[in-house]
Amino acid sequence: MTVTTRNPFERGPYIQLAAFCERVLREGDGVISLIRVVDRVTHAERGSNPPQDMPEFRYPLTMVLNFKSGTARGRHEITITPEQPSGETLQPVTISVTMEGENKGINIVSPIDIPYKYEGLYWFKIDFDGQVITRIPLEVRYSRMVAGPSIPTS
Repeated sequence: MTVTTRNPFERGPYIQLAAFCERVLREGDGVISLIRVVDRVTHAERGSNPPQDMPEFRYPLTMVLNFKSGTARGRHEITITPEQPSGETLQPVTISVTMEGENKGINIVSPIDIPYKYEGLYWFKIDFDGQVITRIPLEVRYSRMVAGPSIPTS
């Protein structure tokens, strides 16, 4: 006997867009424009003795999610849970949305300003009514530039 597992999102909602960017413009007609889409952040430390390990830093971004309803109707909860490269999860954020069905959609534009403690891949898990619908990666890198004392020229 073959058991088939049905995808809970087979008939909607559908993800049209899931991205990080530096800024979002919202026009008068409701259309959004994403400025500087980001999937990698590099933190640089320069000086005569920059730290060997990356110091904790913040890099504010905006997460943009766009869903099309499909068969989804009514009120639903979308939860965003950041996960550090260490596997530790940070405090989730839950947003309540109302889906109208068919091709009607919703945009979620949410600031993301978390502390980056480690180099590596951060994952942002997106749940729709408690079920994972997608994950968005963000890579964090550390650049260490040692600049010695300037040498006078003759």
